[in-house]
Amino acid sequence: MTEAEKVAQARSLLDTPLFHVLWDEMEKAAIDACIFADPKDDEKRHAYAAEARAIKNFRSKLKALVSEANTQRKGAPA
Repeated sequence: MTEAEKVAQARSLLDTPLFHVLWDEMEKAAIDACIFADPKDDEKRHAYAAEARAIKNFRSKLKALVSEANTQRKGAPA
């Protein structure tokens, strides 16, 4: 997959409202599970926190791909 194809796919995902709804729900569920987990169960709380971080990192990666492509386009003409 070329870099342009990756950017196009990332844009497509970010332009899909259902994508955001589903990931928002998953992130909220992971955060809530972390908050309401048994305070003595460190393993579960760490797992839920890791899940929430992974979701955030995935979204950040997609946004970065699109942002970098937009920045490169705004450069001076060759």
